[in-house]
Amino acid sequence: MKRAIAFCFLLLCAVLGFMHLDSRPVWAPFALPAMSSQDEVEAQSHLEKSGTHLARASEPGLSWLPDTGAASVHAASLITLKDGAVRAFWFAGSREGAPDVVINSAVYDPKTTQWGSPTVVMDRVNAEKGLGRYIAKLGNPVPSRAADGSLQLFFVTVSIGGWAGSSISVISSSDDGRTWGSPKRLITSPLVNLSTLVKSPAIHFADGHLGLPAYHEWIGRFGEFLRIDGDRVIDKRRMSAGRGAIQPVLFLDTPEQAMAYFRQTRARSQIKQIPASSTSDAGQSWQIAKDVEIPNPNAAIAGLSLSNGMRLLVLNNIEAGRHRLVMAMSNSATINDASTWQVVRVLEDDEALPNESRREFSYPYLVTSDGEDAHLVYTWDRKKIRHVHFSGAWLKQAQDQMQKQSDEHQTKDGQ
Repeated sequence: MKRAIAFCFLLLCAVLGFMHLDSRPVWAPFALPAMSSQDEVEAQSHLEKSGTHLARASEPGLSWLPDTGAASVHAASLITLKDGAVRAFWFAGSREGAPDVVINSAVYDPKTTQWGSPTVVMDRVNAEKGLGRYIAKLGNPVPSRAADGSLQLFFVTVSIGGWAGSSISVISSSDDGRTWGSPKRLITSPLVNLSTLVKSPAIHFADGHLGLPAYHEWIGRFGEFLRIDGDRVIDKRRMSAGRGAIQPVLFLDTPEQAMAYFRQTRARSQIKQIPASSTSDAGQSWQIAKDVEIPNPNAAIAGLSLSNGMRLLVLNNIEAGRHRLVMAMSNSATINDASTWQVVRVLEDDEALPNESRREFSYPYLVTSDGEDAHLVYTWDRKKIRHVHFSGAWLKQAQDQMQKQSDEHQTKDGQ
């Protein structure tokens, strides 16, 4: 009994020591992306009022990520490169979680609107060699830009069990992804260091550190916010609680304030909406907010903030299944209010088909190359990865149309 008590005491000390409960430093504020200047906004408004508004924007550009011959593909992500191109990452193999799964990459040239040939960034064998441990499967690549300008790729590795046994590893590249260094494992816990996964884009702090949204699937299902310096986790904070909210997506409002949306993983009897949390101290603490009253069928979402303050959200806005995928838009800072979101594009919809014929459209991921446009990738029936480019002109046109409809609705209500 004494040995058991002593062991528990040492275990508690180790956990408290890792969490730095008594001496946690104050975090730096978020580094917000550059916003459109007031002069630019006023100039655009003047053009519209003077009748010299641009002609109707062309339709979004559609393409497919390169075919590697794999039977199953999933979990695509994107990052803008220094030369303006966009690099994609995704995993491919005979099925999700199979030993033959590899992480692929390809580059999109915005001038030619073509994808280059795919390359293999990481496979199970090279992960084992670099990490010095057995690796059963790979998944969920998430790229980011480090403070020194190098490209980082975070990805999930599993040594035993299912995704609940995951840990996060990272590789770095000094040439924007043409070559990569050896993988290193992130230490998110001094004990088991299991059940930590990534899915969503990282954000940057003003001091150069990285904020990486992560989540757990073992015992609890909840979000965590990792503060990273290079390849080291220097702090972490819980973003949600219980077993119902994973894969957080962040919307930054100010250098101190942000809202996180989650994929819901609730029990069947519970409501199928988007869980949310907020922070007012740059991610040091998170408070559970009311649900965003938009349906979510236990499926990943993607979010993006543009330079003019516009917010984009791509999700399966149904309570069951992943056969419908849409893009919604909001101009409001109070984005936990579902009424501020309006669907501006139905990307895929198999609602009219019989259940057995419906395909899966899932795991969306969004980035912007210039603060005004949006690149989207998502899984298309687990067989392909679809890429959609929304120009800044198309998004501005959709924003104007949304505002017009809102004004008309308010006028009608006021009569």
